[in-house]
Amino acid sequence: MEPAYINDRIFDREDFTVAQLAEGEYEDCQFLNCTFSDTDLSGYRFNNCLFSGCNLSLVRLHKTAFRDIEFKDCKLTGLHFEDCNEFGLCFSFNNCTLNHSSFCGLKLRKTIFHNTELKEADFSNCDLQESVFDRCDLSRTAFSKTNLEKADFRSAFNYSIDPENNRLQKAVFSYPGVLELLSKYRIVVKD
Repeated sequence: MEPAYINDRIFDREDFTVAQLAEGEYEDCQFLNCTFSDTDLSGYRFNNCLFSGCNLSLVRLHKTAFRDIEFKDCKLTGLHFEDCNEFGLCFSFNNCTLNHSSFCGLKLRKTIFHNTELKEADFSNCDLQESVFDRCDLSRTAFSKTNLEKADFRSAFNYSIDPENNRLQKAVFSYPGVLELLSKYRIVVKD
């Protein structure tokens, strides 16, 4: 069967764990309050789509294409974004939960993470130049050999970033959060 091409459609309160979303390409579509948890979206293509209030936890993403995607108020726990099709990969996250998700090795320049939980996420070997972590909880999130040049961490919190193991030139931090960059040295800073 030929993959579907769906354009400019709104999916509202659909449960795709019961009836699988038709395999294919979705362009200019909106997915509102839909449930995808633990489904397989491998090979699907999403272009210029909005996911709002959706649960995509533990979704399989082998060769899934996300191009110009906005995730808003979504639960995206345990996703392996590194399995996605990297061509044109572009998304933003607003008020989402991305705990235990992995972005290893991806080129995600200028990605916006706004008011998002990224607890125990993995950004190892990523290119996050000029990305913004606005009011994001980065508890136990891994940054290893990550390019964070010009990234904005001014309002991010609970991060631990090793300056010797990551590229931080012109990254922006605020006080007192910037002191976390020194945590591995176990030094004491007093006012």
